[in-house]
Amino acid sequence: MNRTENDLIGSLPVPENAYFGIHTQRAMNNFQISGIKLSDYPEFIKALAYVKWAAAETNCQLGALDKNISDAIVEACKKVIAGDYNDQFPSDMLQGGAGTSTNMNINEVVANIALELMGHKKGEYPHCSPYDHVNLSQSTNDAYPTGVKLGIIFYNKKVKSTLSELVDALKKKGKEFEHVITMGRTHLQDAIPMTLGQEFDAYAATLEKEIDALKQSAMQCLEINMGATAVGTGLNAIPGYAELCASNLTRLTKYNFTAAKNLVEATSNTGGFIAYSSALKKLAIKLSKMCNDLRILTSGPRCGMYEINLPPMQAGSSIMPGKVNPVIAEVTSQTCFKVIGNDFAVTMAAEAGQLQLNVMEPVMAYSIMESQNLLINVMKCLRENCIVGITANEEHCNDLVKNSIGIVTALNPYIGYENSTTIAQEALKTGQSVYDLVLKKNVLSKEELDRILDPKNMTGMK
Repeated sequence: MNRTENDLIGSLPVPENAYFGIHTQRAMNNFQISGIKLSDYPEFIKALAYVKWAAAETNCQLGALDKNISDAIVEACKKVIAGDYNDQFPSDMLQGGAGTSTNMNINEVVANIALELMGHKKGEYPHCSPYDHVNLSQSTNDAYPTGVKLGIIFYNKKVKSTLSELVDALKKKGKEFEHVITMGRTHLQDAIPMTLGQEFDAYAATLEKEIDALKQSAMQCLEINMGATAVGTGLNAIPGYAELCASNLTRLTKYNFTAAKNLVEATSNTGGFIAYSSALKKLAIKLSKMCNDLRILTSGPRCGMYEINLPPMQAGSSIMPGKVNPVIAEVTSQTCFKVIGNDFAVTMAAEAGQLQLNVMEPVMAYSIMESQNLLINVMKCLRENCIVGITANEEHCNDLVKNSIGIVTALNPYIGYENSTTIAQEALKTGQSVYDLVLKKNVLSKEELDRILDPKNMTGMK
């Protein structure tokens, strides 16, 4: 069964039980692009509903909207926020029209829920219209980017939480491996001794910095342009609307939104999206670099470094029996490449803005939220399926240090650079250990040598 709805283009059948309307139906017909629907991003739907809630209350407070209609809209928004109608958002995340399809999708769903709450049938829009009531004092050009910004903030909370759990897991490994001596490497060559714990502490420290970076970049999404309407002049919005709507949104969400001082500038400015996407890219780069290290450190088991063991998650080959690959580290890096690519899409979309509006915001929203969800999923996977199960090959690490030419660096202050170089070259040429050569040449006594090469002295261990 269908009902018929009309717009400026003509009439179109809409499923009788659908809470969306003709504009959403046209979007479904027009944009079969990514296969990723608005319903796949429930936090974004929730954000859009909060925007419509704040707008309804603002219009009512300013005397532009009947209280009975406003109350129905608010109750409808609450139901959407609760997740009861997520299946009513079939719009493709990639769409033309600067987000109009998404804005009308939320307008229509809210309006039809409100109509039922008021005792009317779906589509009886004179009683509660997607345009005249739910979208009152708004345009897609202010409501949509505000919803995107709030959606980013909602997902950012999950990104930070998942990242914090990963950092904690790395810190625990740092503590577990604090007495495992290994070689530090620069240029992929032996450098000087350190502990495996120091390596993992460094991973934790560098990722922990990104928690605050994400918070700071997300704060740029707190400036909104509600009340700007089409181009920032505020046409059809009541005086005082921008400030009051920002205040209402702050009260409802507990995030400190502010009305942009220059609404014309804010309507075409996508700087907040650029900054936040860049923060996600930086996190992705750090994650992938760490996974590069993990794959090198576990290389082997007989012909590589093999300093650590990653949990065996699956058979590694269809032809090589017994082979196990570092699949979790691999999928993490691949996910990070996707996030880095998404940041480039955001960059190009931001650059493509023209005059008073950037019509490319849908691909920015899609790219950023996809990156957020990818990072949430892959960081959870990395922590649970890799980091917590890493073990150290302590004896092998110790042997590598003992046989390394790199320990000669610790002798440099005591025997001089030239003597150290000569011993290093001879050790490399003959295969003898630095330790044995120092004693053989009577450069230092055994007691002096043992004291200098004590792991506590070489690594700063306490």
